[in-house]
Amino acid sequence: MKINVLVTGARGFVGRNLCTVLRRLEFIELEEFDIANSASDLKRALSRCEVVFHLAGVNRPQRIEEFHLGNTDFTKEICSILSELGRAPKIVFSSSIQAEFDNPYGVSKRRAEEALQGFAEAAGAECVVYRLKNLFGKWCQPNYNSVTATFCHNIAHGLPIQVDDPGKKLELTYIDDVIEAWRSELQMGPPGFRFAALLPGEWVTLGQLAEQIASFRDMRSSLKWPDFSGTFQRALYATYLSYLDGEDFAYRLEMKSDQRGTLAEMMKSPAMGQIFISRTQPGVTRGNHYHHTKAEKFMVVQGTGVIRFRHLDSEEVKEYPVQGWEYRIIDIPPGYTHSIENVGQEDLVTLFWASEIFDPQRPDTFFEPVIKS
Repeated sequence: MKINVLVTGARGFVGRNLCTVLRRLEFIELEEFDIANSASDLKRALSRCEVVFHLAGVNRPQRIEEFHLGNTDFTKEICSILSELGRAPKIVFSSSIQAEFDNPYGVSKRRAEEALQGFAEAAGAECVVYRLKNLFGKWCQPNYNSVTATFCHNIAHGLPIQVDDPGKKLELTYIDDVIEAWRSELQMGPPGFRFAALLPGEWVTLGQLAEQIASFRDMRSSLKWPDFSGTFQRALYATYLSYLDGEDFAYRLEMKSDQRGTLAEMMKSPAMGQIFISRTQPGVTRGNHYHHTKAEKFMVVQGTGVIRFRHLDSEEVKEYPVQGWEYRIIDIPPGYTHSIENVGQEDLVTLFWASEIFDPQRPDTFFEPVIKS
């Protein structure tokens, strides 16, 4: 049996993310309401919905009075229509941490919360208020009311950003964390008014935020990747990528060419080392060197080759035939001189991983032929 869900403000930043998830759920019958819809559309949707995600509101009006009209009065209108219809659906309200303060926006949100509390008590409905703060994620409008969206958009497009106070701290909440919390609200709870627990956030300074987003753009040239072990870094990077224009998705690597073929570094990380790729011509051998500490992995992705090893204290040569179709990984231990030869008729394409970023001052790479003449 399907649950009829109404989302007001469905075309806004938060609404678009929520509706995208709700449309995937087979047990949801979704009603979307936004500024282009009529009052009759709203009444029709309220007459049948079981859950309302009330996200519509005003936060950057041309006139101060619009705060009250778009936030307080519209919420009261929804409560009034539901009362007339004799209905008491669950209402999840997108409020703001600003409701704790006495600025015009905060007051309008707080009055909207009070209207919902009155409706919950009178109608026996379940009303849940989420006081959100500094949301970021894909589809947020830049140069509006999100510094993260503005920084991401401007840096992605090569435009300047302005950081008035680099030391100013703010707590950021990722949009997917909000949507995940709201998915749990599809389950009905006891009637009454309540505030939801504050959602997790990440504290950063404006300077740190600007520097981190700028580093994402610089990755294309430096190839140095940040530490993605934390969820915030991954979410911020995903957000930055969402502001790239379609024609800017692709970029070229710098290739180094010689008589053997080509080689290009792909990515570098202090925590994970680096990845690079080579194209080797038929009959050519690369390598014939060893490392004291650096470890490597080789994977041939096209062509046919032979990887050879010899321990520095031995005359024995070990051979590993490799083919592109195998996706076979060969570990390269320290203390073994090694080489890779293209024994096929086409170019040999190999993906390499090294446990550390190459440092020309400390290369840890020493010439030693695998096969002694």
